[in-house]
Amino acid sequence: MTPRSERAGFAPERLARMRRVALVLVAAVGLAPASSPARAALARDLAAQAKSLVGADQGVYVEAADGTVLVAQAAARAVHPASVSKVPTTLALLRSLGPEHRFETRFAAAGPLADGVLEGNLVVEASGDPFLVDENALVVLLALRGLGLARVAGDVVVRGPFLFNWKKEGAAARLRAALEGKVPAAAWQAVRARSGAAGRAGGAAGGSAGGAGAPGLAFGRAAASGAPPPRVLVTHRSQPLLPLVKALNGYSNNIFAPLADAAGGIDAVERVARASVPAAMRGEIVLGDGAGANPRNRLSPRAAVALLRALEAELETHGADLADVLPVTGVDEGTLRQRLAGPGERGRVAAKTGSYGSYGACALAGALRTDHGPVYFAILNRGLAIEPARRRQDAFVRALLAAFDTKPWPYQRDDAPAFTRAEVRAD
Repeated sequence: MTPRSERAGFAPERLARMRRVALVLVAAVGLAPASSPARAALARDLAAQAKSLVGADQGVYVEAADGTVLVAQAAARAVHPASVSKVPTTLALLRSLGPEHRFETRFAAAGPLADGVLEGNLVVEASGDPFLVDENALVVLLALRGLGLARVAGDVVVRGPFLFNWKKEGAAARLRAALEGKVPAAAWQAVRARSGAAGRAGGAAGGSAGGAGAPGLAFGRAAASGAPPPRVLVTHRSQPLLPLVKALNGYSNNIFAPLADAAGGIDAVERVARASVPAAMRGEIVLGDGAGANPRNRLSPRAAVALLRALEAELETHGADLADVLPVTGVDEGTLRQRLAGPGERGRVAAKTGSYGSYGACALAGALRTDHGPVYFAILNRGLAIEPARRRQDAFVRALLAAFDTKPWPYQRDDAPAFTRAEVRAD
């Protein structure tokens, strides 16, 4: 079997020399000045690896915890970062809302409720929860049924920014279907197992049961306007922001684009990002959206690392670290589950991926842990096919792992279904 070092793109004898240099650096990194021979030797070796593994025309930047620049290749050239755009959005959300923020969605009665029938519309007062899906709707449904509601004479009427099952278009109709019990069987089984709702699958008088066996509400037609102010029946509060953005970053879900509105809009996100980096880098950050789909988005490798460090500093004020908002290689489900997952790699890199083939963009930015603090990196490829670019990125990160005495992030994956971290309260 080919040794991992050779698969990464460098010969065993070169790897041995890198490790000898690294041992000297690791012993002195916390004490030696940035101009020390050990650091200079390691920087030269890593710079050569960046050219040979990633490509001399590609953007690579590596920085030690004390600010020493180890690799700076096309470091100030701003290119399309694809979903690495989610890093500044994550930072702005944390600054604006805080890690414990929960998005509230209220379900209110626009009319009297008597004998299991709501004479009016079921009004949904939304605040942009990006993680409201079938399972959450079923938990709300059980709470509404617990209040005795079986039939809504009107319809579902949504007010405010609202997404359901990851989409904005047609969200109200999809929510109504879920409240009617028309959900995949797996969703109902998951909720029933967690809620102890076995035996409640059938519809109450006037209610309904969906094809999955879930309970359901019966709906009529939209009621005429002029009803009294809605009375809140049930409030759904999303999981806290920290695990919410962790999951979205893991799967690189482009729901981040509307989520940026919760941080004040994309202009506010861009302002936060630019204010968080040195003045010389501010022009290297351009955001047209918060997810990475807008063709205007631009980021340089050094600005990406500066944003990672700003994000880390913000997280530290809340007792968290990068692994709490970014996927960990070989551990978390999503874009990094199968990458850098071998011995000596799994769990040692927290990073954000990005790829947008039609823009020629592919990126990986993150950090690996050492006894002397994190080593931060950003690899922003342009003009390459996605899979070859990813192979180059992984080869270079393997070179970084070989050059430093790294350790896993102190992080335990939470395997509980996301809906179990939400809160539902009958008012």
